[in-house]
Amino acid sequence: MRSILVTGAAGFIGSHLSEALVARGERVIGIDNFDPYYDPAIKRRNIAGLLAGDGFTLIEGDICDPQALNAAFAADGVAGVIHLAAKAGVRPSMEAPVAYARTNVEGTAALLEAARIHGVERFIFGSSSSVYGAANEVPFSEDQRIDRPISPYAATKVAGEALCHTWHHLYGIPMVLLRFFTVYGPRQRPDLAISKFVRLLEAGEPIPQFGDGSSSRDYTYIADIVRGITAAYDSDLRFEIINLGSSAPVRLDEMIAAVGAAVGVEPAVRVLDDQPGDVPRTFASVEHARELLGWEPQWSLADGLREFVAWYRAQR
Repeated sequence: MRSILVTGAAGFIGSHLSEALVARGERVIGIDNFDPYYDPAIKRRNIAGLLAGDGFTLIEGDICDPQALNAAFAADGVAGVIHLAAKAGVRPSMEAPVAYARTNVEGTAALLEAARIHGVERFIFGSSSSVYGAANEVPFSEDQRIDRPISPYAATKVAGEALCHTWHHLYGIPMVLLRFFTVYGPRQRPDLAISKFVRLLEAGEPIPQFGDGSSSRDYTYIADIVRGITAAYDSDLRFEIINLGSSAPVRLDEMIAAVGAAVGVEPAVRVLDDQPGDVPRTFASVEHARELLGWEPQWSLADGLREFVAWYRAQR
């Protein structure tokens, strides 16, 4: 039985996806370099259950390292790749743009070439809503221009999509590029807003609000994202770009109030200046996902926040 290679398997999305794949009987090879951007111990906890069971093999290494890639592809025969590994975050990418380009662009090219050499049958690329930049036309649809990213992170995702198209065009590898919109839920990275806000409220501390609260995001629960990824992997699509979002954007001040309701406290808010590189809004059109994958977002923000808070308290 051939395996599915999941890059970034110990991360937030990757660990949930790997669990879902193993649960349905797939063999999963996970590769992760446990980047210290946030505490690697968190990632090791994410995959502790996978390592204790059957069906999951971990390759600890960097996707830019040929030896790590050779080990991943040689381990068990790889039928397909789901590429989620990346240096993430808009603001940190402004401090280390070259490192972001190395991992997110060079690493993607190395993985695509390995996929070509080893004859994979399907390649899924985890892209981002950040590729739309500060677009004014909403909702964001897959045919909008993406040649004006406003952060190094977004630029690397645009480049990753271009590389995927090139490898598909030249070598015919079936590919689906998924643009994720602000994913949240249990195991969310500790630097992301919902995770940070819950942690601060539980500690009785104020929440920092960048700007006047009118910026908005399309918050998408992790279970919806995992369903979308598996649907894309199972499809017979040759090359498609597909948004995965809730298609229900929420203002920042409304999200802060919703987090407070989930925690059970009235948030104290500290208003700060807007952050450079942040986009004013994200808003996914999901017509493409509905038509091509039969996919619909199912989780409301309120339900997802309750699940996150319950998980956070259980972890403590």
